[in-house]
Amino acid sequence: MPAPRKPTAPLARGRAKRVFKVGELATSVGSAYLWEALKSPFRSADGRKQALLDTHIRTAVRIVESSKELKGAFMKLVQMLSMRDDILPGEALRVLSVVQSQVPPMAYGEIRTQVKRELGRTPEQLFRRFDEDAFAAASLGQVHRAVLKNGTEVVVKVQYPGVDETVEQDLSNLKALLQVFTLIGRDVMQQKIDNREVYQELEERLHEELDYVQEAKNIALFQRLFRDDPEVVIPEVYPELSSRRVLTMSRIDGYPLADILKPGIDQSLKDWLALKYFRVTWRQIFEFGTLHTDPHPGNYLVTFHPKLALLDFGSVRVFPEEIRKAYHGLAVALLKDDARALQRCLVRLGFLDSGDDAQAMIDILRLVFEPMLVDRDYDPREYDSLERGMEVAQIGLEHRLFKAPGHRVFLLRALIGLDSYLKQLGTVANWHRVFKGCL
Repeated sequence: MPAPRKPTAPLARGRAKRVFKVGELATSVGSAYLWEALKSPFRSADGRKQALLDTHIRTAVRIVESSKELKGAFMKLVQMLSMRDDILPGEALRVLSVVQSQVPPMAYGEIRTQVKRELGRTPEQLFRRFDEDAFAAASLGQVHRAVLKNGTEVVVKVQYPGVDETVEQDLSNLKALLQVFTLIGRDVMQQKIDNREVYQELEERLHEELDYVQEAKNIALFQRLFRDDPEVVIPEVYPELSSRRVLTMSRIDGYPLADILKPGIDQSLKDWLALKYFRVTWRQIFEFGTLHTDPHPGNYLVTFHPKLALLDFGSVRVFPEEIRKAYHGLAVALLKDDARALQRCLVRLGFLDSGDDAQAMIDILRLVFEPMLVDRDYDPREYDSLERGMEVAQIGLEHRLFKAPGHRVFLLRALIGLDSYLKQLGTVANWHRVFKGCL
């Protein structure tokens, strides 16, 4: 979670107000593209392209501004939409991505009332000390430092009052916005978007993130999964001080991931972190089929040992066993350059239909996994993500590869985070062999 800003007022509630706001947004977005289409015949090809890009950016800005006003569940949905590179181009997605870092905290009075409502007593009664100022804030809740009666230091995550009351309204309103994006994809970007699958994925993940009882279960699950790894730290939950909307956890001291990424940090520590983060990510995918899908740097700490601490388990994706096996098989086949096995795995994963020509998808996989396919020391900064992304998009458009199964969304989010961190850490290694060791 990012650092908080000046406290703000309670969430905007009321179905009429929220329906009007999101309906107004959907109309505004749709009108912008209609107006652009009307002017398009009077522009040159380059002019049309630039005008369309400008419209994409204005669309993204409108959504960002709307999410800041409505906050809560709708803001979280916008954050999730920012991962859908099949809906908006990269320039617009970058605008949407800043939503995560623009969340002001809620006033302490509201938080105090929420804790009493959930746990039966005020923070002052439950804890020896409870910091009134949040040290982190996000779209659905904020985190406060506290001290238990026995002197143990903890952190308390409190969901914003009323955010769950807006969920069904915001999900309903989201359908209107997704319909606009579907038309954009069809008429402007020449892409076919299945907004039903997008909606279902967003709905499932949002309900999970609002349920702190589920998050506590996720924490217990990760404790079991990584119990054999002494270099991974998972917080402890205090059930007696937790509920569906309040979650009390042990406080872990360490350096925020963002600090380790800065220039001047000892390269040996950066190398340790790069290899550890890489192996932890792929172990979740290949071995556990359970993935921590929020790569925000505020969700990781490096302790003084060093160890890697994972925080914030609201966004966890548990893949069906068939999907886990298929991703593992895909990686094995990719390293073996086995085209037939790759095609079978791509069909099992829902990227292709049975009988489809797999060559274009195989070409895309080779571009995406280039650093892991060359058996030599590889500097991740050699990999030009933007250039490769453009090549992937071009192949997708030429071969009309528009299938995007739901499990892809959050997996992609985690892998984009991994790529970003490896580049910033600058660790030169034989990533082919490291990757092979994860299988």
